[in-house]
Amino acid sequence: MHCFALDRHGVVNVSVSKGIKDSCKTWPGKCEGGEVMDGLIGSPDTIRRIVLIGVLSYLLLILMLRLSGKRTLSKMNAFDFIVTVALGSMLSTLIMDPSISLLEGMTAMGLLVLLQYIITFTSVRSKTVGRIIKSEPKLLFYNGEFLTENMIKERILTGELEQAIRKAGHNNYASISAVVLETDGAFSVLARDGSLVHNLESASDSPLDR
Repeated sequence: MHCFALDRHGVVNVSVSKGIKDSCKTWPGKCEGGEVMDGLIGSPDTIRRIVLIGVLSYLLLILMLRLSGKRTLSKMNAFDFIVTVALGSMLSTLIMDPSISLLEGMTAMGLLVLLQYIITFTSVRSKTVGRIIKSEPKLLFYNGEFLTENMIKERILTGELEQAIRKAGHNNYASISAVVLETDGAFSVLARDGSLVHNLESASDSPLDR
């Protein structure tokens, strides 16, 4: 705490508590701007924790992902996307929140990676689990016709399909054979010559299966 007083000569005397003095010795910039500088700079202990926890958690997460395989961060379906986003959110929370220990944060992320591994491991061996976890690609446009029933089920507008076709480099339907909504929510546009002209990286089944 800063205490200001005038002595008999009109000179301002400043009294600084021991805690502030110690803080000033460690981080001089904090004393100049008071609470404002404290909010901008933070304490040395906080900075050291962020650096240490950030580096350790990042390295441990990389190791965890290497052990679990490439499938963990793929985006083949909605569940994969949720896992990817959740891992990023957990990592940032672990780094910034001092109330969460490194062990607690890594346990949470490890649990999520383990669940992802178990579910994907089971889904490739059980068709029932696979159908529950993973949706099927849906054909939305075929040979010049919009498949309205499928579009309604998937809540896709005609304008959205037209946008996907334009992004694929086509300005009319004549050169397009089909448009497929993939399991990860992306559109795949197939040209009439049989070539893929836009985003089929997530497809695992025949794009023409209804």
